[in-house]
Amino acid sequence: MKALLGLALPACLILAACVEQPVDATTGDRLVDASKLPEDVRAMAAPDQNLSDVRVMATDGCYWYRYSGPVETTYLPLRTVDGRPICTRPQ
Repeated sequence: MKALLGLALPACLILAACVEQPVDATTGDRLVDASKLPEDVRAMAAPDQNLSDVRVMATDGCYWYRYSGPVETTYLPLRTVDGRPICTRPQ
């Protein structure tokens, strides 16, 4: 099962990269529409993260989500249930 997931995730991420996504002009980050977030990414993401505002940061190629806390709103790395970051390219 792990081998299948290990092959399926990169394939899905490569295909997702083929879709034209809007880019933030100031940071170069790719903005990901919530309806176009790959299903594999949704399945891997821990349940307590907001998937309605996600971007792929240009600096590290990882998915980040907008967290609205009691004091500030900021972007945090999108992580799997076991705490690993979800990225479009190897770390």
